[in-house]
Amino acid sequence: MERLSDIACTVGESPTWSAAESAWYWVDIPAKRVWRMDGATGAARFWTTTEMVACVAAKAGGGLIAGMETGIFSLELGEAEAAVQVKLAAPAAGLGAGMRFNDGRCDRQGRFWSGTMFMDMSAARAVGELYRYDMERGISAPVASELITQNGLAFSPDGRTMYLSDSHPARRMVWAFDYDIDDGVPSGRRVFADMAAYVGRPDGAAIDSEGCYWICGNDGGCVLRFTPDGKLDRRIDVPMLKPAMCSFGGKDLDTLLVTSIVSGKPEDAEWGGAVVLLRPGVKGVAETPFGL
Repeated sequence: MERLSDIACTVGESPTWSAAESAWYWVDIPAKRVWRMDGATGAARFWTTTEMVACVAAKAGGGLIAGMETGIFSLELGEAEAAVQVKLAAPAAGLGAGMRFNDGRCDRQGRFWSGTMFMDMSAARAVGELYRYDMERGISAPVASELITQNGLAFSPDGRTMYLSDSHPARRMVWAFDYDIDDGVPSGRRVFADMAAYVGRPDGAAIDSEGCYWICGNDGGCVLRFTPDGKLDRRIDVPMLKPAMCSFGGKDLDTLLVTSIVSGKPEDAEWGGAVVLLRPGVKGVAETPFGL
């Protein structure tokens, strides 16, 4: 395991590898920052945004697409410290007070998916919804509803299975869906993993080349790997109490970058918020840029 210098995020989320740039991206939500690290040199810098940015994915042709506080945005990252933001879409009913987008990524066809949540998790309000966005059709109607803390989006290597989690302590559930790769419509929702039987809460996720689902065990200090049939077959302990999301990348897609959240607990003071690189012994699947 390798720690990325002295970088620490309050809420580090949404790592993604841009193969076109050979670079990692991730965000620090409350800091309103988008981080980038060059995969070859290790040089890192960040850009600021005017709204909290919760998730990002690379766009075909450069830049990022992001789920933020009030909608889905295009981000252009230049020499200036501030990102250039262009709002692309928002749910038809808008986002109510205290809401924002949360976890997100592109499917294998380049459509962007992200869900919403009520930011005060202690309220346990099941008002979150999941949306699809593409350039041809814009933003969809809610595809899934009654989520407390939407998380864990991932797509199988062939794109025909979609995964979704709810990481709230009252839910701790991961679901799988059949996914229509032509229309971008999930169906047949079913329980994939009930995380109440394991350590931690199901936060952000990644898929490896064998079709296994890697999920960060938030509050459990670990990353778990589930086989396509929902069986736990590996656990990697990490020094951060609250790992938040993981992503495969690097030249050979054999590196797993894991972001984390500051817990505020004394035993987590050194590692809380750290960003680390792991070599888990398997390779990931390249992410499809938005709009490809």
